[in-house]
Amino acid sequence: MALHITGDIAADALLTDDPLALLIGMLLDQQVAMETAFAGPLKIAERAGTLDAAALASFDPDAFAELFKATPAVHRFPGSMAARVQALCAAIQEHWDDDAAAIWTQGEPDGATVLKRLKALPGFGEQKAKIFLALLGKQYGFTGEGWREASAPYGEDGSFRSVADIVSPDSLAKVREHKRAMKAAAKG
Repeated sequence: MALHITGDIAADALLTDDPLALLIGMLLDQQVAMETAFAGPLKIAERAGTLDAAALASFDPDAFAELFKATPAVHRFPGSMAARVQALCAAIQEHWDDDAAAIWTQGEPDGATVLKRLKALPGFGEQKAKIFLALLGKQYGFTGEGWREASAPYGEDGSFRSVADIVSPDSLAKVREHKRAMKAAAKG
């Protein structure tokens, strides 16, 4: 399994190999291009010298926000998103013993359980949690019973609704087209 979300080999490798990186990328995926959001964890790791939840949670908040502001910025809203990443990392440290993957591996959970666990994380509402669950099921090897139903409609096989469906430049284009169509329908 290898993720191909950002178009950057090193950023995609980090997302593939580090569950916390993938969670942080999903958290950052708002009001910026998906590639920018999911490239964020590599920038954070390079600038902070680590991608350990406990270390990032305890980072000085002002210094952490400065890491986000450095060019190229991690996110277009560096201050608020740095705080959200630190809150996420604190939750991973406190509730999951510094192991992001435990959210979907501890106790062999089903899809509904993982969705509930994701929604309990700071910055993960219903839609973000469903998209992330679909990403786990479609591309990250999660096989918990009922994951497609719990992540609906994002878990639907053959759809191009979200980052969960991006496996190539062609699929990225299809996801972008779907998002454009959804925004147009919402306006109309």
